[in-house]
Amino acid sequence: MLCAGRGERLRPLTGAVPKPMLPVAGRAVAMRTIDLLHRAGCEIAVNLYHLGDAVRLGLESEAGARGIELRFEVEPDLLGTLGAVVNLRDFLADADDIVLVNGDSLCRWPIREALDRHRRSGADVTLQVGWDGRVGGGVEVDPRGLVVGLRDVQVGPVRGRNRTFQGLHVLSRRVVERIPPRPSSNDIVEGLYQPLLHSGARIVGFRSRRPWHDLGTPRRYLEGALDWGRTAGGRKRRRRFIAPGVPVAPGATVEQSVLERGSHVAEDAVVERSLVMPGARVGSGARIRETIVAPGVRVPEFVRIDEQLVTPVDWGLGAGSRERGGLVFTPL
Repeated sequence: MLCAGRGERLRPLTGAVPKPMLPVAGRAVAMRTIDLLHRAGCEIAVNLYHLGDAVRLGLESEAGARGIELRFEVEPDLLGTLGAVVNLRDFLADADDIVLVNGDSLCRWPIREALDRHRRSGADVTLQVGWDGRVGGGVEVDPRGLVVGLRDVQVGPVRGRNRTFQGLHVLSRRVVERIPPRPSSNDIVEGLYQPLLHSGARIVGFRSRRPWHDLGTPRRYLEGALDWGRTAGGRKRRRRFIAPGVPVAPGATVEQSVLERGSHVAEDAVVERSLVMPGARVGSGARIRETIVAPGVRVPEFVRIDEQLVTPVDWGLGAGSRERGGLVFTPL
């Protein structure tokens, strides 16, 4: 599971909270993926770099409580997707198939189905794909389900449909054995998948219709957290998610929102389509809409905040941020 990235587009939130540890309806996003990998029978390794100690501490604690064993590999420098695979070559040496999954994407990953499709098709690589107009495409899949294009590389006479890669790869052992110790690029598409396409290897697109969210920006994180809060990643609908023990004071309104553990909403406050992260507090009479309140932040009384990420001033600034009253406001 890939957990090393810096989360640059989520700054200033990821200045203090590593992206794989972002809470989603009561659990870290990476822990949700670990549970699914474990249920599918996978042995699990996690690569670390940015805020690696915080990721390791959080995942070890939760995984240990569930009886899940994890291996951690700390990268001395950020190695990239393919570099992470090379760095774990000894761990992968005895694998039949390798599942590689983004630790910062949110999905009820269909791991068993992806493995079954991979084995039945005889593919060298299987990629989970879907369509998300906000993220775009980048993967062309022909009517047979074969990948015929990746980014700016196309092969064969037939153009495929544009799809979005969703962050789940299945690689056959023979492919991993062919990766050189020093690949030409540490990006897995440039360093492995594009050369495989040129060589005639079989790369298959596995289409999933399950809810999937790329949490790469504050807006996408909010959308993913709200969707999971309403549905837990399935079809059941509810108006909101309030973690156990979270107090909502008399006269307060919480609609289509997520209140994480340790948060608090004071009297007559209004919280609409917002995420209040662990330990954050919304003051009396405050109105927040489509907003993320970072861990530990205290929203002042009677303010109105629309479409902002609100963080402590000592976490730094992001794109378009402005400081006010000891808090930083970054537009979603």
